Amino acid sequence: MSKTNESLMQRRVNAVPRGVGQIHPIFVDTANNATVIDVEGREFIDFAGGIAVLNTGHLHPKVVAAVQKQLTKVSHTCFQVLAYEPYVELCEKINAKVPGDFDKKTLLVTSGSEAVENAVKIARAATGRAGVIAFTGGYHGRTMMTLGLTGKVVPYSAGMGLMPGGVFRALFPNELHGVSIDDSIASIERVFKNDAEPRDIAAIIIEPVQGEGGFITAPKAFMERLRALCDQHGILLIADEVQTGAGRTGTFFAMEQMGVAPDLTTFAKSIAGGFPLAGVCGKTEYMDAIAPGGLGGTYAGSPIACAAALAVIEVFEEENLLDRSKAVGEHLITGLRKIQDKHSIIGDVRGLGSMIAVEVFDAKGSLTPNAAAVAQVVAKAREKGLILLSCGTYGNVLRILVPLTAPDEQLDKGLAIIEECFAELV
Repeated sequence: MSKTNESLMQRRVNAVPRGVGQIHPIFVDTANNATVIDVEGREFIDFAGGIAVLNTGHLHPKVVAAVQKQLTKVSHTCFQVLAYEPYVELCEKINAKVPGDFDKKTLLVTSGSEAVENAVKIARAATGRAGVIAFTGGYHGRTMMTLGLTGKVVPYSAGMGLMPGGVFRALFPNELHGVSIDDSIASIERVFKNDAEPRDIAAIIIEPVQGEGGFITAPKAFMERLRALCDQHGILLIADEVQTGAGRTGTFFAMEQMGVAPDLTTFAKSIAGGFPLAGVCGKTEYMDAIAPGGLGGTYAGSPIACAAALAVIEVFEEENLLDRSKAVGEHLITGLRKIQDKHSIIGDVRGLGSMIAVEVFDAKGSLTPNAAAVAQVVAKAREKGLILLSCGTYGNVLRILVPLTAPDEQLDKGLAIIEECFAELV
């Protein structure tokens, strides 16, 4: 009996806890570049990219070759027991790519949440302080500390009780929804007045472009003021580039476009082309604040993932993927704005590089979120062979994270499907 999505979904329901969500009731069998084929043989265009993990596409030949070669050498020793060159070489390359005109060091771990957890540890050790300021709409992970930083309760921490203390929430600037740069800075100052003195704050953590929050880009002027505020009070600035990194925004790291450098940068997702790898890069004096044994992990920076990441960096250079990221973004925004002209419920089309979002409201001129319409578009698109994702605090934002290596023909086909879906809304 051949496997079907329905039969596999039933097995999944019986074997996997319901807390592990699944957006699309599909089981993938094979994938290549921006195309996935399910167990029933149906083909889909992938505009999700494993949630920003596949900037170089599914199974890029160079990444596959690098992993296969590494598998003939060694798959694991634990770097803290027996080291291996790919870990060091990757750290050297990351140190050179992360913005900031200062000496840097890099720690490799396994997941984005783990990277953020370690960034907070490093900031606390470097400053001797404990508090952290995060932002409304921010997403930083599903572990306990990162849930405390994440600015969205449902579904991430619902029913789990209060998250770790010492985290304070400021307003993320969002002009569309009436939050100015001044408003955001004032909200940080209110934390200093009402909740914690600056000398109690170790770090301010921010996504240069909010991911789960709806692909809202922090204005450059805001980042400059945030950097000045941190410098004034001896607070470390952490840039969470887990989703924005590895070329998604048109530069290898989004902070390259912000005019200032963070003290610590977290990265993960697309850095290793689908293999689990993450890390923290920052000023040497801060990265060295923790004594030997205080950082690391059994699988952290595995030889296989490091080999994949080194190949990803080569692919970016050889295929000019930063330029391609900008071109993909321009292509998509142009097409989506044409769709916006025909459908008044589309209130905003935005993006930085190829990190593209469409925000949907109840009607033209309204700011009432229309999550139902977005859910319909996602479902209808799947029926037509396109995989999409939603995001946003209210679930009313479509996000596009297509591999940068996708050909223009697939981009156009995806746009045509999105237009069909909006036309069919009732």
